[in-house]
Amino acid sequence: MRELKRLNKFLLKYKGKLLLGLLITIISRVFSIVTPRLVGDSMTTIENYLSLSNISIDELKDVLFFNIVLIIGASLISGFFTFLMRQTIINVSRFIEFDVKNEIFSHYQSLDQIFYKKNRTGDLMNRISEDVSKVRMYYGPVLMYGTNAVVLFVIIIFYMYSVAPKLTIYSLIPLPILSVFIYRISNLINKKSTLVQESLSDLSTYSQESFSGISVLKSFNIQDIILNKFDKYAFNSFKNSLSLAKIQAWFFPIILFLIGLSNLIVIYIGGKEFIDGNIEIGVIAEFIIYVNMLTWPVTLVGWVTSIVKQAEASQKRINEFLDSKTSLRNGTSRLGDNKNKDITFKNVSFKYDQTGIEIFKSFNLKIRSGQTLGVVGKVGSGKTSLVDLISRIYDPKKGDIFIGDKNIKSIEISKLRSLISYVPQNNFLFSESIKNNIEFGNPYSSIDDITNAAKLAEVDLEIEKFENGYNTILGERGVTLSGGQAQRISIARSFIKDSEIYLFDDCFSSLDSDTEDRILKNLKNNFKNKTLIIISHRISCVKDADNIIVLDNGKIIQSGSHNQLLKNKGYYKDLYLKQNSEINE
Repeated sequence: MRELKRLNKFLLKYKGKLLLGLLITIISRVFSIVTPRLVGDSMTTIENYLSLSNISIDELKDVLFFNIVLIIGASLISGFFTFLMRQTIINVSRFIEFDVKNEIFSHYQSLDQIFYKKNRTGDLMNRISEDVSKVRMYYGPVLMYGTNAVVLFVIIIFYMYSVAPKLTIYSLIPLPILSVFIYRISNLINKKSTLVQESLSDLSTYSQESFSGISVLKSFNIQDIILNKFDKYAFNSFKNSLSLAKIQAWFFPIILFLIGLSNLIVIYIGGKEFIDGNIEIGVIAEFIIYVNMLTWPVTLVGWVTSIVKQAEASQKRINEFLDSKTSLRNGTSRLGDNKNKDITFKNVSFKYDQTGIEIFKSFNLKIRSGQTLGVVGKVGSGKTSLVDLISRIYDPKKGDIFIGDKNIKSIEISKLRSLISYVPQNNFLFSESIKNNIEFGNPYSSIDDITNAAKLAEVDLEIEKFENGYNTILGERGVTLSGGQAQRISIARSFIKDSEIYLFDDCFSSLDSDTEDRILKNLKNNFKNKTLIIISHRISCVKDADNIIVLDNGKIIQSGSHNQLLKNKGYYKDLYLKQNSEINE
């Protein structure tokens, strides 16, 4: 239960509804025990009529009719309050489920890129869906039925003991045996439940990756191989679930056996007590009903224990993620209206923890506010790492990065990123309409803003050719678009944000030279006072930049304007000549 204590804050949040539910439960159970008492009274009355003949048949009929009316009335009232009990406690569990999912998703969003590189998408999805559903069962059905069972158990045993103490003690002898059995088997359920959830995560992850890469799987014609691997994951999940089911299957037969044993005890001991004149015949009938009523709360012990153990296993997995901390510490300051937004790298060193590859070592660079910087270099030279550090996707291991006179670590992350529009090389489009995908850059933009951004990205004419225009729904990750169309929609998304700093990470690679040229002209004409950083493998993208740097192994090996770099031998000139010769060919 210690794992579930973390969510006690939600019980406190909805304590009013839960206390009301508890009160309703008590009222419901009080009325439910009226029926056995009336049945016992009726049996005693019939016995008196048959043995003593001191009451008339009409009096007997009146008593039985009155008791029947009371039994029906008590049952209706008990049923009504049981309905109210579900409406309070079960509804609270849905509120808690809603709160927990929001808490997890909010925490996911606060974590850095390192977390997502270490964890699989399928596993993340499973914890916010399957695991939360298991936890909800603890705060819903378990809480409701558990409370219901405890209240019923206490009321019945208290009443039974007040009527016939000796018979009560004997009839409850099997219950401690049941408690020992449940205690021992619950630990097995906890272990099995953890294995079930872990195997479900593996299955979800593998399925998600297979669906995302379905085009690759088909192009290599490896569907049978993938199916065989899926079969192994599915069989492992099946095996763990079956193992858990086998353990759970022990509960109900043993519980029913022990309840049957209690009935036999009631009949035997009760019969002896009746013969000795200590109790009336109606008490035996009453106790048989009570013992069978106890079947429900005692049976629930097994079910509740099983669900609690599953919930605890799931909550433990959730807590593992909730305890994950981002390596990025949020700053507290804002940039304000300071016009000086020069970007300065001072002795920056950076390497990826996952691979141990060092990208920058004592790296220095200054990007003037309002200027355009072109960045070229070989694969792995540090181009993407440069813009990731500016937007604080990662933090440097040593050194500092400044915007104006403020270290970016001291700036609130949300305020820093509000200054930046970033178009990554692997653009991502959501399974939404084209309009919504562009609008993500600025949720408060108008349709005119959206169409204007699309025009600047040179994609508006192609959007209008679609049957539903801007309302066209894209497939997952934008698979219904060409690579060039997807890149331009991503670029339009950045344009609509109207930021101070624009980071373009090789996002023109799928465009033809004419479209690329038009977009770059739109950049030059419409973003004159913005700081632009353009990363590209193509000289045509960076030739008009105010300054161009060439990176190699995290070091600047060349810098200057396009014309200056062409005057000197080196990587830039070689790349320019190579690309020009390819165009001429």
